[in-house]
Amino acid sequence: MKEISTCDVLHYVTTNKGKLKKELIELVKAESPSHDKAALLSCEQKIKQIITGHFGDQFTLETFGMDETGNHLKYEIRKQPGPRILFLSHYDTVWRKGELPVAEKKEKIYGPGIFDMKAGLLCSIWAVKALLETRGKLLFSPVFLFTADEEIGSITSKAIIETVAETCDAVFVMEPPTSRSHALKLERKGVGAYTITATGKSAHAGNHHAEGVSAILEMSKIIQKLEGLTDYKKGTTINVGKINGGSVSNVIPEKAEIEVDFRVKNSEEAKRIETVIESLSVSHPEIDLLIEGGLNRPPLEKTAGNAALFAIAKRAGKKLGMKVKGASAGGGSDGNFTSALGIPTLDGLGIPGGGPHARSEHIRFDLFPQKCALVALVCELFSEKIELLK
Repeated sequence: MKEISTCDVLHYVTTNKGKLKKELIELVKAESPSHDKAALLSCEQKIKQIITGHFGDQFTLETFGMDETGNHLKYEIRKQPGPRILFLSHYDTVWRKGELPVAEKKEKIYGPGIFDMKAGLLCSIWAVKALLETRGKLLFSPVFLFTADEEIGSITSKAIIETVAETCDAVFVMEPPTSRSHALKLERKGVGAYTITATGKSAHAGNHHAEGVSAILEMSKIIQKLEGLTDYKKGTTINVGKINGGSVSNVIPEKAEIEVDFRVKNSEEAKRIETVIESLSVSHPEIDLLIEGGLNRPPLEKTAGNAALFAIAKRAGKKLGMKVKGASAGGGSDGNFTSALGIPTLDGLGIPGGGPHARSEHIRFDLFPQKCALVALVCELFSEKIELLK
């Protein structure tokens, strides 16, 4: 089997950098906050326009309509031979409309969601387009899944992601690489959340102090227990990020509520932390405790399939003159779901840059063609070496 020329793909994308930049800026300007249904619908139309512009009617579209979040879009080529590769991206962002301007400064482009992760979404499209244009055919069957609620926990898209992924041989997560080293993400922590509510007994803080049972006092003890579970050696962190309670200063507080974020490196530790949190007890018999939540993203761990994909990426990088690195990340992605299903998953294939969820969010546009070529070559090499992953 003749291997694709890395120079051909790189040359094609580089030659079309003007069109690529125009599409990228248009996509970023189609702002898409997770909770803005109208804006998400507008961005959805822009994605459809881009897909149609590149592939015409080669891809079939399945739309998963949602009432409150944006819709989720799946594109695939009907009856395309070869292994199925899922390109997984989300198009929702954390930014309110008009909050962050789009700007160019030398080789950097700034804008809402450009790094996390609209540039990566576009990279997957251009990688497939470059292969079709330079080779004339594909050795694999591409599947694009564009979701609209990743930034708010993938509540409506999780089941769809898992269902689609189970029909595929590999998942390429187009999230950005690490900010400084531009490394692919070989491990991601599992992410969970709890809301804990304590209910005590109100009373006048001056006249009947002894008759009250302070929910805030009890919650302060629980917070200390929770924060004490953090163990940096294990990679476990617990953060009580929000607290509400009481009414006015001269009333013993009847209610207190906290929101808790926890991160773990492996499934065993996730189960341990869940057990500890869900078994929390109170020090006062008149306090009622309500604990709601749990793990919402399993850890993305180093599996044999994931390691094999990374080895292919390193080989592809070597052919392109790139040193492909791997790293661990504290944040979760939709790749956590697919890896937990046992499907080989490679994360961080998006465009290098920095400032995720920060006002400095940007990508290195000068590295866009090289990263597209890397994704294309990984697809090609995976198609040849898929038996190693079975």
